[in-house]
Amino acid sequence: MRAGDKGPRSRAKPGASSGSKPSARPGPKPSAKSAALKSGVPKPGAPKSGPTVGLSRAFDEARFGADRTLNLRDSLPTGAQAAGRAEAWLRERQATGCGEVLLITGRGRGSLDGVPVVRDAIVRLFTTMRRVGVIAAAREHGPGAFIVDLASLQALVDAPRRRGRRELATAHDAAVLVGLDSDTQHSLRRLAHASLSALGVHEPTESFVADEMIRQFSRIAASVPPGPSREESLKAVVRRALEEFE
Repeated sequence: MRAGDKGPRSRAKPGASSGSKPSARPGPKPSAKSAALKSGVPKPGAPKSGPTVGLSRAFDEARFGADRTLNLRDSLPTGAQAAGRAEAWLRERQATGCGEVLLITGRGRGSLDGVPVVRDAIVRLFTTMRRVGVIAAAREHGPGAFIVDLASLQALVDAPRRRGRRELATAHDAAVLVGLDSDTQHSLRRLAHASLSALGVHEPTESFVADEMIRQFSRIAASVPPGPSREESLKAVVRRALEEFE
């Protein structure tokens, strides 16, 4: 060792520069969940959201509109409440001649134990409404919604009789007919004759016609909501039913 040398020189490591700080260790790789959140891609099995749902909703609004859509999901009713609201609404929509409507039940994710109470109640209601001639068919329209084809008014007034049942007229029904104006009574009489004629009864007795008028009235009145213009609405429904028979 020469004089003046202070000792062996240390060799620099390859790639290291004098005076540089040691490089930081690489951090952990982002998880699949955080990567999915950053990229906006939902995890497999997650409910669809964003543009896809918004586009589907826009198509439904354009196709059905507010008048032909019943949304039971947002009000969080019980099963019985949902069925009651849906029945009244379906009958009223049938009376106005809507044809095809959209009924939204939701998927029941917020229900107890995940059981879709509202959806199941509506599915049971469809069976009854089909039997009494209010709807012709119902089919699923994605998760938590149904498209319902409403039956004709002719199907409504003929449904019980087609299935071999006869509705008995009551004194209350007869009294209500007396309270109707002459135009409404005349239209109901024409409808009764048209209905009986379709069954092959061309010369019915007066009592038979009266019973048929009461039966028709009881079926149609259930589709007309109460209000100050109820009789005018009743006349309109009877006229539509007559047009279907004629």
